[in-house]
Amino acid sequence: MGVGRRLAAAAVLTAGAVLVSGLGTGIHYAAPAGGAGARGATVEIHATPVGREVAVAPFTAPNVRLKIGAKGAAVKQLQSRLRELGYAPGKIDARYGGTTQSAVWAFQKVQGITPTSTITSRTWRALEDPRPPRVLVPRGKPDRVEVDLTRQIAVLYRSGQVRLITHVSSGSGIPYCETATWQGKVQKFCGDARTPTGDYKTTWRRSGWHKSYLGQLYNPIFFNGGIALHGALSVPLYPASHGCVRLPMHVAQALPSMLGTGVPVHVRGKFRR
Repeated sequence: MGVGRRLAAAAVLTAGAVLVSGLGTGIHYAAPAGGAGARGATVEIHATPVGREVAVAPFTAPNVRLKIGAKGAAVKQLQSRLRELGYAPGKIDARYGGTTQSAVWAFQKVQGITPTSTITSRTWRALEDPRPPRVLVPRGKPDRVEVDLTRQIAVLYRSGQVRLITHVSSGSGIPYCETATWQGKVQKFCGDARTPTGDYKTTWRRSGWHKSYLGQLYNPIFFNGGIALHGALSVPLYPASHGCVRLPMHVAQALPSMLGTGVPVHVRGKFRR
């Protein structure tokens, strides 16, 4: 499936192919299997048979310390492994940039590692022997989204399989009052900046940038009134939104073709500062 929208305020970023399987009762990694190749500006999602195990190729970490801006073979190995495990590092280009960083953060959070952009031996060891994301709704529908506020990640399931694991930033929990011009009038909007837990379903959506009374949302998919999954230019390592679930831009670019209307969205947990 091709993705050709040009982003108005950011460079076009690419989501990676995903090769992970999951069940309501748990997800287990096994070996071996071949990896998926890079496809340039194309988002490809590879399904695997529903079962208790999914084949994942053995991986030997280079154990090279990496920081943002790094280039070379070790970065390419990092990107390929993240993609294979279900994360979205962007294009496999041997360059450690923002899209790869967001995938690293998501992976580290799932592994119980304090997220950092620096790749050290602990993260490499986890990439050799990774744990799957915790299932929040064991008897959930085969197609669903689980948002873990505690870990600040979201997991997309399709046909009972994990298709995408991504870093997110949810509601800050800091009450706000902001004045904005909305529907031709200057109005004051106040709220608690909270992403409510509960069980919802995806409803309406917009393509590209959508202007709301609290800011710009990229490719928003609403699931609880005015609360949406959407792309943002800032997706920090802490809850920062007015209540929506912010996604990295390259993930938000791919998500509309992966997530239909009426799909359950389960929000669980609580972030502790």
